Amino acid sequence: MTISFNNIPSNIRVPLFYAEVDSSAANTIQDTGASLIIAHPLIDSQIERNKLIIMPSSDQAKKLAGRGSQLARMVDAYRNIDNFGELYVIAVDEPTAGANATGTIQILGTAEETGTLSLYIGNIKIQSRVTISDTAENIANALNSAINANQDLPVTATVTDSTVKLTAKNKGLNGNDIPLCINYYGSIGGEETPDGLKITITQMSGGTGTPDLTPVIASMGDKLLDFIAFPYCDVASLSAINAEMGDTKGRWSYIRQLYGHVYTAQKGELSELVEFGDKLNYQHITVAGYESTIQTGIDELIAMRTARNAVFICNDPARPTQTGLLNGALPASDSNQFTLTEQQSLLSHGIATAYVSSGKLLIQRDISTYQRNSYGIADNSYLDSETLHTLAYVLRKLRSVITTKYPRHKLANDGTRFGAGQAIITPAVAKAEINATYRQLELMGLVENFDLFKKNLIVERNVNDPNRLDVLFPPDLVNQLRVFAVLAQFRLQYPEETN
Repeated sequence: MTISFNNIPSNIRVPLFYAEVDSSAANTIQDTGASLIIAHPLIDSQIERNKLIIMPSSDQAKKLAGRGSQLARMVDAYRNIDNFGELYVIAVDEPTAGANATGTIQILGTAEETGTLSLYIGNIKIQSRVTISDTAENIANALNSAINANQDLPVTATVTDSTVKLTAKNKGLNGNDIPLCINYYGSIGGEETPDGLKITITQMSGGTGTPDLTPVIASMGDKLLDFIAFPYCDVASLSAINAEMGDTKGRWSYIRQLYGHVYTAQKGELSELVEFGDKLNYQHITVAGYESTIQTGIDELIAMRTARNAVFICNDPARPTQTGLLNGALPASDSNQFTLTEQQSLLSHGIATAYVSSGKLLIQRDISTYQRNSYGIADNSYLDSETLHTLAYVLRKLRSVITTKYPRHKLANDGTRFGAGQAIITPAVAKAEINATYRQLELMGLVENFDLFKKNLIVERNVNDPNRLDVLFPPDLVNQLRVFAVLAQFRLQYPEETN
């Protein structure tokens, strides 16, 4: 007998027909990871802390984590873009020694006309009615009530005389990134402050503290998580999550093979973002840089960008994510948006960029923060996040093929004369399988240059361990169209043809 059965014994004597099922040639899918949001719930919410919890909807997040919490708002922003993909959350406790950010809206004067106040807290518009002859105190009280009536806001309000004080619902640095403005769209959008009133806004500040990420990272376990929305963008927190993602012991290590990518963001002036980018060198983390006056909370921008990447990358990991729309985001005003030169600077210092088209905020380029090799020399190996996602897909594909087709095979040298049907693999058979897999990946548009790949592929039996195959696997990952350069060599008149 030459055919290798898994279950039917070779010495069976009872007649007649026996069949066992082998799925090794039928598998056509591979592992894919879900998305994850790590964020604060309200302090008195019922959601269990430091535990992976599947989150099907924003309504469920509001119920469990509390309306207006960082977690609920991020889930809402995520689901506004990716309402189908699998999403998990981890609720992390606020920093015990942290402080809540605060801001103020001061109203002065007496209304000389009837109108409406249009206050924006993040990308949420709060409207409050103003009637002619209303005093500043009356207007402040009405605005205070309108704010507290919307439980999905990231702040609560109190009023003293004619000043409304806003307090972030969650402690920590993130509260400082809740933007406030009056009349975002201006008169062209029908938003004007009634005559007689002066409104002065003091932006949110004073939020302090970062969370303890040790139990959060432990709760991630070995769950496949391809897109991680991480709102804690201080250097210490990024260092902690980078260790979890690392190539030596982390999710990208040979022992875990989980892969995945972290998305976070910062806002600030160009010089601040450049300085911040120069402090980082993490290939598995993307930090998006936004203008200091952007009218959307950074935590929600992180969720939006993570969702857009999840939608695009799950469809095709090698296609560039540029032009991806961040639904619901309110960009900075035209005069405050980064210029092309400034975007070039950000991309040269490890900071991913966005741009505005027709008032909409879109992804421009999602680079990682990796800029230098271990010797401090410039290195663009991991420049684009799409490279990492494509590599993860390719490695998972190869692993799926090998573990599905050859889970209990014997290993023999090339040239061994074994019978057909035997569960035996040789270096030549493995090499042919890898080449066939590469062809499939090439047809999918994920790799290129098959002939050169085949030439450089090495599959050999380990000289010290006869039970081990060693493979040098050299895929040429497909690239993305980033720049289309044209030299417009015009003429005023082509000369007439001459014979």
